Amino acid sequence: MNRHYRDSRKIDPSRGATLGDGTPNDPDRIEIGPTRLAFAEWAAAGLDLPDLAAMRTYRWRRLTDHVVARGYGGLLMFDPLNIRYATDSTNMQLWNTHNPFRAVLLCADGYMVIWDYKNAPFLSAFNPLVAEVRSGADLFYFDRGDKVDVAADSFANEVRRLLAEHAPGDHRLAVDKVMLHGLRALEAQGLRIMEGEEVTEKARAIKGADEIRAMRCASHACEAAMREMETFARVNVPLGRASEDDIWAELHAGNIRRGGEWIETRLLSSGPRTNPWFQECGPRIVQMNEIVSFDTDLIGSYGICVDISRSWWIGDRKPRPDMIYAMRHAHEHIMTNMERLKPGVTIPELTAGCHRLDDRFQAQKYGCLMHGVGLCDEWPLVAYPDTAVPGAFDYALEPGMVLCVEAAVGEVGGDFSIKLEDQVLITGDGYENLTTYPFDPALMGD
Repeated sequence: MNRHYRDSRKIDPSRGATLGDGTPNDPDRIEIGPTRLAFAEWAAAGLDLPDLAAMRTYRWRRLTDHVVARGYGGLLMFDPLNIRYATDSTNMQLWNTHNPFRAVLLCADGYMVIWDYKNAPFLSAFNPLVAEVRSGADLFYFDRGDKVDVAADSFANEVRRLLAEHAPGDHRLAVDKVMLHGLRALEAQGLRIMEGEEVTEKARAIKGADEIRAMRCASHACEAAMREMETFARVNVPLGRASEDDIWAELHAGNIRRGGEWIETRLLSSGPRTNPWFQECGPRIVQMNEIVSFDTDLIGSYGICVDISRSWWIGDRKPRPDMIYAMRHAHEHIMTNMERLKPGVTIPELTAGCHRLDDRFQAQKYGCLMHGVGLCDEWPLVAYPDTAVPGAFDYALEPGMVLCVEAAVGEVGGDFSIKLEDQVLITGDGYENLTTYPFDPALMGD
């Protein structure tokens, strides 16, 4: 009886004990993941699924190798995205960003300990790379009040003891984001605190084969949700019943339906609210014959970020010539810059040789030419020539990096902006554009 009940509730009744990514075919499982809708769409598209066990091992090994290469005793992580990278486990990710109650210590010998919410020690049980689960890393005032220093001392003592056991004699500990009392307590234990973000960002920058498969799946799911959003907008704007929030909600819904996780921003605007860029969506009813521009900033399937942008013309008339020019200019900008991507090219070279936007668009150009992407916007950043800081990013591109190539085109005082962005994989001999969503033919003047 019980067996029949559980089998009938499998995520995919056509499969056996495991899904194509190696995870349990069980809707009652602890680890979160894609839905049947996502799996079906990926199968129809012929996409290869990631091997999640292999992906987790790759990430754990990347971090460990980076710790060892620097001669550190360990790496202590509080950033929930670094914890996700290290363990592939989640716990109230957005709440955790402003209430840091989780931590992970990865010792130089690979021994990994997670401090989680005391009532949820089971959330990492699916990952055998997590050797221990503890609690007590919540070092913020709301939770600890005037005794946060006492909690910090206890936590720091645990960290010191673990390092003494798994990295004896090495007192250098890399830490990413730590609360003030935590930092003081760790230093009081005799630990020399090093820059942890430098370790994690560089480890995360090179994607393994399974991470790339996961990103292809996440990109496909995001674009499916974008198509639903575009269809909704084109049907409902002519009827006068689509606000910016209504349109944006379709992307959220499509993301969640496919097992995605959240969206980092609210960057969708319409008509005159597209200029200047970075106005977040609101209750404005989108009018006919206007531009809608958006930036997904989406954390999708497998926790992978899909960060792409498009501008749409919604109306029964043709866009103005200046709108078409701006769209073509933005398209030329990202495509010309993309053509320069290949292993070995340095970030300063990308900056120095970038496509130049027209003078009238310079004041409101985007904050960077390109940036890395993985579990979120990541290192490195490729700056425009007038904002580049010498020595900040003196590195060459490597195969496995993924960069988002950006353009924001709009004049100061104008009544529209164009926003375009594609997500691009650095290959062994060049690049592959992972983004397939078309550019609006009306704005392209086709």
